[in-house]
Order: sequence, then C-alpha cells, then structure tokens
Amino acid sequence: MARRYDCTEATDRKTGLREAASAVRRGELVVLPTDTVYGVGADAFSGEAVGDLLEAKGRGRGMPSPVLIGSPNTLHGLVTGFSEAAWDLVDAFWPGALTLVARHQPSLTWDLGETGGTVAVRMPLHPVAIELLTEVGPMAVSSANLTGHPAPQDCDSAQDMLGDSIAVYLDGGPTPDIVPSSIVDVTGEVPTLLRAGAISAEELRKVVPELKEAS
Repeated sequence: MARRYDCTEATDRKTGLREAASAVRRGELVVLPTDTVYGVGADAFSGEAVGDLLEAKGRGRGMPSPVLIGSPNTLHGLVTGFSEAAWDLVDAFWPGALTLVARHQPSLTWDLGETGGTVAVRMPLHPVAIELLTEVGPMAVSSANLTGHPAPQDCDSAQDMLGDSIAVYLDGGPTPDIVPSSIVDVTGEVPTLLRAGAISAEELRKVVPELKEAS
C-alpha cells in the first residue's frame, strides 16, 4: 500500500523524506515534486529498481531514465570529458530546468536503459527533491506519468496513474511550471541544444555563445 506525505507541513515532510529515503534504499519507487513536473524516482545504481520504474511507466529501455542529483559536486563521480562550457552551463543554470547529456564514467555499474554510454543529468530547483537527493545520492527520475499521458503537475494526478506501484508519494503541492527542462548535449566539442524548454537558446547563448541547435 502506497504511503503519502504532505511536504507542505513540517512534521509530515520530515517523516516523508525519511520514509522515501528508506524506500529508495530498499529498491522501491518514490514520487517526488520537482521544479517542472512530478517525477517517479529510483536508486540510479539499482538496475532492478530502474527496471521497475520503466515498467511502472510502461516505458521501454530505448527511452532511458534521466538522473537527478542534489549537488553539482556529484558530477565529478558520474561524468567524464566534461568541458569548460559544460561547467559554465552548470554554474549559470543549476539548480534549475537544464538537463545536460554527458558521457558517464565507464566504471559506473548502473543500467538506466539503452544510453549509448551517456547520461542525461540535472539538479532540480526544488527543496524537497534536493533534500531527498542529498540523502540518497543520484536517482533515476522520469516524469510520474504513464507513457503517452500528460506529465503531472500535482501529486493526485501522479497517484491516479501510478497507484500502488509506488511505495512513497511526497506531495509538495502543485509544481510551479509544466514547461520541461531544456536539454543540451555536451558530449561533443560544441554544446548542442537537443530540446528547447524552460531555458531558451538565447539565454543559453549568453553563457555559451557557440551553442548549436540540433537539426
């Protein structure tokens, strides 16, 4: 039976974060608010948990899960070949609605799906998400909806779709924005905008003027 906690109330938030962290460590799924939409998350280093996440969403391995982190410092253990331009983007827009696609460390023992040696990583601008990520480390997090359905902006919508496939729901109230994160590929010599979202190409070019846009 799924448990739900009201993170707008201090005592419930503290209990909910503790229960969510325990659930993640047990390899279970949790739903958490972010600065864009609600996400469903699992321990990024548990292949079984990530598989459960993809199954709960009705999503195949060909659409691997992004990874959320609680601090830019976490990148040092996750990615390789991270350029100066990539760090400039992190400094300018994290925490926030910018996802970076980077080469992951070849030594990492994780299975996020068919990633081709890359990882899509982001630090969300939401206190509940950051607190959970700081406690448990990197999490595979995808929007908390069934594939083909709208991404949820509130906990009710997420729970209606995902039900008891989730161990813990963290209800942080409505999310501030349904606009998805912008996605920039930093695996090559020049950063490439793959998806325009909450941060425009114009804003990104103020930091990395050489930014290309995918054709």
